[in-house]
Amino acid sequence: MFKKFIQIWHQINRKRTLFIRKLVGKNSFLFSISKRQKFIVTVIMLSLILFASEQLFGKGGVYIAIFLSVFTDILIFWAVRKDLRNNFSPQIFILPFFYSLACALFYFLFPARLAVRIAMTSVYAIGLYSLLLSENIFVVSSIRTIALLSSARTVSFIITILTYLFLTNVIFSLHLNIFLTLLLIFTLSFPLILHSFWTHVLDNKFASNILWIFLLAVCSVELALAVWFWPAVPMLIGIFLAGFFYVFVGLSQIWLDRRLFKNAIWGYVWLSFLTLLLFATFSLKTS
Repeated sequence: MFKKFIQIWHQINRKRTLFIRKLVGKNSFLFSISKRQKFIVTVIMLSLILFASEQLFGKGGVYIAIFLSVFTDILIFWAVRKDLRNNFSPQIFILPFFYSLACALFYFLFPARLAVRIAMTSVYAIGLYSLLLSENIFVVSSIRTIALLSSARTVSFIITILTYLFLTNVIFSLHLNIFLTLLLIFTLSFPLILHSFWTHVLDNKFASNILWIFLLAVCSVELALAVWFWPAVPMLIGIFLAGFFYVFVGLSQIWLDRRLFKNAIWGYVWLSFLTLLLFATFSLKTS
């Protein structure tokens, strides 16, 4: 009886080993499909997790948001690992991580209606697919020049601003104490600014730019400190901080591209003035 049980157990283990080898082997489905197909699989899997998170986990959504963010980077590594062999760029994982985290946390601020959930999940899926294509272009461009680099930078910057808006809104919605709020703002700002610089430099050596990135993150923290005392709703604060984040990083990017001309500077100056004016106007109306 015991010998028969051992034989059955060995057969089960043998079949399980063969199944795992077929699943993760070099010629398996997971590694034989094209890069674009991997991106599609990634978007579908993560979108389904996001859509199901509110219905299945409710208040435990913060853990799902963290899991979704980490899983996003794992799937990205699975999709572009061949390109990363020649030129490993850890910056590629920054924006996808924060984008998934932002959408997952912002997702729980919406009312629990099916139409709203479907719309939010669709926005997340479209943005994620665009982001994956952009990050792939950055990785390839660090090795050789391709024509789509400018478009990828634009898409990446738009998603960065959207991510910053969502996360700052979430941070101020938590109504934390001022020190923890400022710490979270810095933790958010520094890596996103670093990623934005990398998309224009495409170089792993950030020694010459780290100080500038740090100072821009400090400026974002100082703005957050100023609006922390201002009577405004979190969404309005998020729009204000995202607007000035756009100005700070946008000016830095055109400086890196050596296009810091007078007309461009005045455009950002007027945008700053308009952002400040709208923030002051609407915050006074809602207070």
